[in-house]
Amino acid sequence: MTQKVGLVAFNGELMCFAHVLLNALDMEKKGYDVKIIMEGAATKLIKTLSDDKEPFANLYAEVREKGLIDCVCMACAAKMGSLESAKEQGLPICDEVMGHPSLESYIKQGYSLITF
Repeated sequence: MTQKVGLVAFNGELMCFAHVLLNALDMEKKGYDVKIIMEGAATKLIKTLSDDKEPFANLYAEVREKGLIDCVCMACAAKMGSLESAKEQGLPICDEVMGHPSLESYIKQGYSLITF
């Protein structure tokens, strides 16, 4: 059975989010079923990292191409000014819990959650 891991990114610091990207790519390469859930201040990086001149934009692009971003918090992305950018990038928007993603739904599906 494939191990399921959800990486929940809350922190909006680029260096912290880079570790989410690196770990997601590493786990995916090793056969894990890995999903990134973007919450809180991390959602502001959606707009920032769409600029290929930004540090780690290449990792972000690779994660997006592989479909590893499973959920972007609608409420937080709206608050951080990145909701339109998320929609333009075709990222899945989640709002099951009063505008935020349901982490319980990942647990119910058998995902272990790691927060950053």
